[in-house]
Amino acid sequence: MADLFVPPLARLPVAGELVATQDFLADSGGGAANTATALAKLGVRVVVAGKVGNDIFGDFIIRDLQRKSVDISGISRSTNHGTSKTVILPVTGEDRRYIHTFGANADFAASDVDPRLSNRSRVFYLGGYLTLPNLRSSELCALLQRARAGGARTVLDVALLGDQTDGQSALADVLPHVDFFLPNDDEAGRLTGESDTQSQARQLLRYGCDTVVITMGERGALLMNRRETIEMPAFVTQVVDPSGAGDAFAAGVIVGVLEKWEMARTLRFANAIGASACMALGCNAGVFTRPQADAFLAQG
Repeated sequence: MADLFVPPLARLPVAGELVATQDFLADSGGGAANTATALAKLGVRVVVAGKVGNDIFGDFIIRDLQRKSVDISGISRSTNHGTSKTVILPVTGEDRRYIHTFGANADFAASDVDPRLSNRSRVFYLGGYLTLPNLRSSELCALLQRARAGGARTVLDVALLGDQTDGQSALADVLPHVDFFLPNDDEAGRLTGESDTQSQARQLLRYGCDTVVITMGERGALLMNRRETIEMPAFVTQVVDPSGAGDAFAAGVIVGVLEKWEMARTLRFANAIGASACMALGCNAGVFTRPQADAFLAQG
């Protein structure tokens, strides 16, 4: 999707009021694009599959991802909708506000993923599950099975709309084909009905995935599988904009999977990459390169 970030505001304007800010930031966004961008910055070869419209926003996303060293050969064009777009309004001391149009993402289906992409990948990641209305769980299961058959590890992230709490049945179908499931604590709570993070993780494991990793913002992250449970504190950083932190965290997990690290090291690295996304406006600008991440972690 095309993202337009407004710099942090002291407050929202009242009706009819004009508030001046520093320059806006236009960027490519969405879970897949953000995670792909972070992976590219970390030195990983990555291709993104998605759908944009036949408009200037679609042109912008393709050019921007190419500039970020992301392979865009998996991106197709919708003939029915314009490109998905989001305006992000951060207010100091408050959570961000979003104004969004689904656009071409409403058309995206499992058939839009070239089988050759999943067959040659070491990791297959899907972002934004449960907000893609044309991505049916049965077709996604087949896609994940195909990726696994080709030797890929599978990683799934979700997004929920407003007060959405449904999705358990779709997850129950899909999670047996998932190696790493990466919700945040709000999403995990709404999907399981549990308030305690460990209870959330245990319930999600019952759905069949191998490992659950729940991000908890400034409280860090929890990893649980049938072999171990790890809680990792967050790094203390100066937060400019937390947008994209979860997607950057996912990129950190994927690096650990590719490097075959033990889970504690993977979780610590992912926390560092997630924290770096918070250090600048937007989802990508602050994300560490690999040398920056290694230097940051070496400081303790």
